[in-house]
Amino acid sequence: MTYSSAPAFTTRPTLTGTFGMAASSHWLGTASAQAVLERGGNAFDAAVAAAFVLQVVEPHLNGPGGDVVGLFVTSHSPREPIVLMGQGPAPAGATVEHYRSEGLELVPGTGALAAAIPGAVDAWLLLLRDHGSWELADVLAFAIGYARDGHPRLPAVTATIERVSTLFREHWPSSAEQWMPGGEIAAGGTLVTNPALARTYDRLVEAAAGDTREERIDATRREWREGFVAQAIVEFIQTPHRHSTGDDHAGVITLDDLAGFESSYEPAVTAEFRGRTIAKAGAWSQGPAVLQSLAILDGFDDDRLDPSSGIGAHTILEAQKLAFADREAFYGDDVAVPLEHLLSAEYAAERRTLITDAASPDLRPGTVPGIEAYHPPLRVAADIPADLSGGGEPTAQTDAPVARQADEAALEGESDGDLPTDSDGQTRGDTCHLDVIDRWGNVVSATPSGGWLQSNPTIPELGFCLGTRLQMTWLEEGTPTTLTPGKRPRTTLSPTLVFGPDDAVTALGTPGGDQQDQWQLLYLLRTIIGGYSPQQAIDAAAIHSTAFPESFWPRTWTPAGAVVESRLGMPVIAELIVRGHDVTVDGEWRDGRLSAVGRDATGLLFGAANPRGMQGYAAGR
Repeated sequence: MTYSSAPAFTTRPTLTGTFGMAASSHWLGTASAQAVLERGGNAFDAAVAAAFVLQVVEPHLNGPGGDVVGLFVTSHSPREPIVLMGQGPAPAGATVEHYRSEGLELVPGTGALAAAIPGAVDAWLLLLRDHGSWELADVLAFAIGYARDGHPRLPAVTATIERVSTLFREHWPSSAEQWMPGGEIAAGGTLVTNPALARTYDRLVEAAAGDTREERIDATRREWREGFVAQAIVEFIQTPHRHSTGDDHAGVITLDDLAGFESSYEPAVTAEFRGRTIAKAGAWSQGPAVLQSLAILDGFDDDRLDPSSGIGAHTILEAQKLAFADREAFYGDDVAVPLEHLLSAEYAAERRTLITDAASPDLRPGTVPGIEAYHPPLRVAADIPADLSGGGEPTAQTDAPVARQADEAALEGESDGDLPTDSDGQTRGDTCHLDVIDRWGNVVSATPSGGWLQSNPTIPELGFCLGTRLQMTWLEEGTPTTLTPGKRPRTTLSPTLVFGPDDAVTALGTPGGDQQDQWQLLYLLRTIIGGYSPQQAIDAAAIHSTAFPESFWPRTWTPAGAVVESRLGMPVIAELIVRGHDVTVDGEWRDGRLSAVGRDATGLLFGAANPRGMQGYAAGR
């Protein structure tokens, strides 16, 4: 058996050039980044401009009240990846005792009790201050223009608002006023504005006072953390409001919490695979899980690493399950995560022996000397009351007795990254992504998320809402991710940098929650081993496992669960079923929403982006 040939047809070409490349989950973000490059800005100026545009045009996928994880290299240190840490921690009042006293068994999926301290805006401003070259007013001009003068509403935004319209009308009136004024929901393609958000950005620009560019940006950071934004957030969340549990609660974030958080930089975690160096954020994210998956798979022949074959898809799914079982057992913030052990060749070889010809139905974390593995509660969808069932992928039994098919009615109208949301607010949002490389060799890969329009009531003065990242913590003591003041929730946000021979570099990432590192793994295998071009790898049929507790409320799992795009083909799908996987067959173009930019071994720049949802684009020359 040989590795499947790269498809001759792709939805679009891999772009190539020498000047600069940008890619993101929305064409306006990409176009804004490329416009900055064309006007002499560097990759950092371009990335920050695009990031604020994505807050405006993809409000169901991210917002100023959310978070971001980024990876970057500078032209001065092209092989030294740095993590941009924009994940805020739990506030001081977010204790297990308080949440238990509120009658909660899990951190809710929506509402202010699920909100970590917002980290995205401060992180973007930090990156701009230290590595950009533009003034804040010029960088924010794109986002301010789209918020004040209008942008075409995505059909997915309309669909999201429609699904939470009852929640907005009955419980979140400020969101109803913002997103469906007069009770009307603008159709996809309609020109819409967000004047409150435009005023917020304007006031941040006005706060940029100082003698130097750096001082001016720092003044804006202080205004964000201590000024009108912080005051509006704290005042608003003191009023109890509906959470995903069906009950009303007040938030616990204070002015001290907001003033006390600053984003930062961290060293990346790296691992070698087939002559490449893969860089990820640390184990306060899920990033090292893809490094563990690669280490396990490195011991197999190439034909076992082909996602388009039955044996390859099976092997990859089983390796991912083992890596993500370790994520649940060991990963967390400010805990002794044994990464050196988890990424060692010896441990990978030990884990590799657990992969047999049949799918395992069990969650199987490994054994680490001196550390007790945490075994999370294993909740299946049937355990959750129907009215509190959350926003998981809906499934409906088909005529096939052993395969499931995603409910097309529930998926209708969804687009790039939009997950199902019901009318009572049991919701998960998703994420967006951007990548930029400039002609000088600066490279940025970043995954902003949180602060979705459906995650919390809109703060009227600000035009945005808070995020829900604390839902990724547990309310049990002694876990790696127990809700703890000052500790970051283990985030799913997980961009990637890849370093190859002759100064080659790739920046890539994707929306997708728990699927982010799973879909990126497919890209890595197909490009490094299969010889696929970036666009071919992005277009190819996607698979992912659901056989571990998901990070989003209500934290369910599917034993031996696997989701595949139908384009994978019935012979491969049938083989997975025979091997014991609980397969859900998704739409032809539903999963895997990557973008990538980079520089190949010859020095040529490239860019590629996801066609699913007809929303993500790359641009460059």
